[in-house]
Amino acid sequence: MTRLTPKDGCVVITGAGSGLGRALSVTLAAQGFAVAGTGRRPDALQGTAQLCQGRFLQVQMDVAQPDSVRKGFAEIRAQLGPVAVLINNAAVYPHRDFLDETPKSFMHSVAVNLGGPIACSHTALQDMVQTGRGRILNVATFADLNPLPTAGAYSVSKGAARILTRALIADLGDRFPGIVIGDWMPGMLQTDMGIPDGLPPEQAAIWGAELALRCDPSLTGAVFEMNREILPPRGLKGKVKDALLMRRRKPRML
Repeated sequence: MTRLTPKDGCVVITGAGSGLGRALSVTLAAQGFAVAGTGRRPDALQGTAQLCQGRFLQVQMDVAQPDSVRKGFAEIRAQLGPVAVLINNAAVYPHRDFLDETPKSFMHSVAVNLGGPIACSHTALQDMVQTGRGRILNVATFADLNPLPTAGAYSVSKGAARILTRALIADLGDRFPGIVIGDWMPGMLQTDMGIPDGLPPEQAAIWGAELALRCDPSLTGAVFEMNREILPPRGLKGKVKDALLMRRRKPRML
């Protein structure tokens, strides 16, 4: 199994001030990685830094603002060197009925949940294409398939981010097979954006960190939910062929 190590470069985690982003930062720092955690609140990032054994760089950055992303990554490169892993985790979930939204408020969610991964991926790839190696893991959701009430902006923007993953692969997959891009759905978490009886983010972070460090080209395009791969649907012809060849693909586990 091909894995990234601290020698390959640093890890960038957006939305690292709390919840899953904080838990991922702590988990990867404990494995010896230099972690750059981004967020808009310096006090929240400071709380994460205190848990990361001196391996955490606080980067105040608004992923919805491309200029802020550019400046943030310049600081990361200056202090930690090239980016080997990017985990696009930052997101907002405003819980607003569409009639209570304005076009401006709706598009702000899009700017964070879709614009953030676009800006951060574009910037991180400048390092990855130089070495031909790297990992982009997008924290995703199935919210676009069955949007809940008051979740319009979240569902639309997160669904578009899943399309972004596939678009990046279409452009880069053949030329840069060593840059592995995929989606991970951590499940319902016990966080501010989650539910009170959800999964502790510390548990989900163990799976997410493991997936983020796997740099196997066969994982490009793979979708994982919690610790299990979600296999793509097979058409009738594919199912018949599988039956004739007596083969059954098993989902990978973390």
